[in-house]
Amino acid sequence: MTDTSTKEDASKSASIIDDTTYDTVVKFPAAKYPQTASHIMTAIAKGKPAVCTIDRSGAETSRKEALAGIATKEDYDRDEWPMAICVEGGEGADVAYVESSDNRSAGSWLGNKLSDYSDGTRILFTMAVEEKQVSSTTTQQEPAKVTNKKAEVVAESLKKVETKKESVVEAEPVMEDEPEEYVSYKNCSAVRAAGKAPLLEGEPGYSTKLDRDRDGVACE
Repeated sequence: MTDTSTKEDASKSASIIDDTTYDTVVKFPAAKYPQTASHIMTAIAKGKPAVCTIDRSGAETSRKEALAGIATKEDYDRDEWPMAICVEGGEGADVAYVESSDNRSAGSWLGNKLSDYSDGTRILFTMAVEEKQVSSTTTQQEPAKVTNKKAEVVAESLKKVETKKESVVEAEPVMEDEPEEYVSYKNCSAVRAAGKAPLLEGEPGYSTKLDRDRDGVACE
């Protein structure tokens, strides 16, 4: 089925340079793949077509023609627009270095998206805009402002807590008396061997496990 959208309607989402017709529109997620999106828009602004006529059989040849004489670069891909999969691609395509992480993710998205269309389909590419970016009403913008303010307050509070924490860590503890050494006996035999029997409640080593009748005197 042919999309009856006009060039004027499509231009609301992206700059359309050529006057060709198209069958359908694909909105490229610019927010997800910003570097690839930037190259597409730059290429279209230079005069490259925004319409891609799918031709999978000629993709390999088109890619070689487009990239001829352009050296590879570590961690970057040589991104072409129009793409090699397009009849409009090949020699004369606009090529730019785009970080591999961005470009390959974008390529994967495009591969899945275009798999629904057969060769010969003419696709107009536009840039998808996030709903939150389109919104301009005061009501929809206010929550963002409140969130930002709240973030500032939380950040300030955390800063105070960190400062407080640092001062506590740096302060030297003041102890008037050295704590008594902790004493523990396994059983009354150990108490007697140490010459401490009987043990009175409150004396080092006293515990209720040694004071079976709980009268305050252990190992009688």
